Amino acid sequence: MPDQPTVVRPPEADAVREPQPRPDHAAARAMKPGFIVKLVLMAMVNAFGLYGILAAAAVGSWGIAVFLVLAVAVADWAYFSRRAVPLKYLIPGLLFLLVYQLFTMVYTGYIAFTNYGDGHILNKTDAIASIELQTEKRVEGSASYPLTVLSDDDGLAFAIVRDGQPLVGSEDSPLEVASDATVAGASVTAVPGYDVLTFAEVAQRQAEVTSLRVEFPEDLGGGSLRTQDASNGFVFAPTLAYDEATDTFTNIEDGTVYTPDDRGNFVSADGQRLTPGWQVTVGFENFTTMFTDSRISGAFLQITVWTFAFAFLSVATTFVLGLGLALVFNDPRIRGRKLYRALMILPYAFPGFLAALVWRGMLNERFGFINEIIFQGADIPWLTDPWLAKLAILGVNLWLGFPYMFLICTGALQAIPGDVIESAKLDGASPFRVVTRIIYPLLLISVAPLLISSFAFNFNNFTLIYMLTGGGPNFPGSPLVIGSTDLLISMVYSVAFESGVKQYGLAAAVSILIFIVVGLISWLGFRRTRTLEEL
Repeated sequence: MPDQPTVVRPPEADAVREPQPRPDHAAARAMKPGFIVKLVLMAMVNAFGLYGILAAAAVGSWGIAVFLVLAVAVADWAYFSRRAVPLKYLIPGLLFLLVYQLFTMVYTGYIAFTNYGDGHILNKTDAIASIELQTEKRVEGSASYPLTVLSDDDGLAFAIVRDGQPLVGSEDSPLEVASDATVAGASVTAVPGYDVLTFAEVAQRQAEVTSLRVEFPEDLGGGSLRTQDASNGFVFAPTLAYDEATDTFTNIEDGTVYTPDDRGNFVSADGQRLTPGWQVTVGFENFTTMFTDSRISGAFLQITVWTFAFAFLSVATTFVLGLGLALVFNDPRIRGRKLYRALMILPYAFPGFLAALVWRGMLNERFGFINEIIFQGADIPWLTDPWLAKLAILGVNLWLGFPYMFLICTGALQAIPGDVIESAKLDGASPFRVVTRIIYPLLLISVAPLLISSFAFNFNNFTLIYMLTGGGPNFPGSPLVIGSTDLLISMVYSVAFESGVKQYGLAAAVSILIFIVVGLISWLGFRRTRTLEEL
């Protein structure tokens, strides 16, 4: 065995290597363009956050202020730390999830257990102040004073001339003599430290001007100075006196006492209520009202049944039509399949709310295309008869929805292995048996989750109902503006905004019921989907 050559290592190679400092590639120290862009963006985030914190603190919304402080602090830590790389990608989504999902859900749940709505928008403190303001009356026989509206850093103020002396006062300070004011005739034209509002400025701040009350000192007769036109001021006196110790209002003229009740109103012994009231919790009353109020329960039951029927029939009809067309145009023997497929999805490319408006015009009883052209001038009440209106809605939704089912069924059909179908045909299976025993079960595994989501979408298909029928024809005798074609979600909108007296608590309760129903159906549907995957 020949001798192996000896490798001579240089002496410096055997020396103990000194630890070398790691090169610093930090973008912050290098001030790379990417870091500068991040710095600018985070500066903007901090600026908006600080503005939000100050605005929330100014109106006493301490919960929002604390949330913004935490959100800004977490964002700064995540985007300036080298240890929080995953959090950099998650923070925007998490914040939007908290604000637009969790907070909305929790707040809706809270509102559902209150009497929040018209007449009970304010809290108790604001309601008392509003009652005091609304029950003031002009002192009979009181003088009219030419008024000058002033402003300074603290807000608005009034200036008048009484017995030749200029008087100036604001919301926080009663009228007092301003000897350094400039008077021209019966009006004050200038006051040191104040700006006289012009007509345009008064118009811009009209609400502030008309709601301002300036106390008239007792030695001048008492009451408060108010104005309705920013030109003349009058002395107003309250007709109700609030006693904080007993938490009651007393009518100064006839001595009637109003005490607070558990419904959020001051009520007299004979049942007279002072408005506005304030928010109070009412327990499950909003939930039970829909079942116990005879004026609402019948309509609510009909709308619930129709909502389920509409969602089920919409999914069933669109799926059957979409699947049928997909089977037809999946046959390689048909020429020009690409063109036909493109034509099939045209209704899907048209905005849904515009399509509903077009169909509304076409279904017009007197001038619509359907009655005038197809039925030769017949007066068929497509949108005013309860049953025909439901049929029209299902037909229009079929037109809008089948392209979606056609697309997903076409994709699922092309994913089914061709050799499976060919084997079935070789075994003598008829075309109907191939479709029902092979294609349909395999197809259902892919499209079942989409059918569940389609059911949930149609369960809350507010746009179609609102644009096509507006929920009508309305139920006669119902205290709510709701009708035969309303879904639960459009009923919520009507209760909250269109039924005269807005009842946000009742609308929130219906929303929670919808959430529970859709969640339960989705849970059952996905369990069924897992069963199909095991076949």
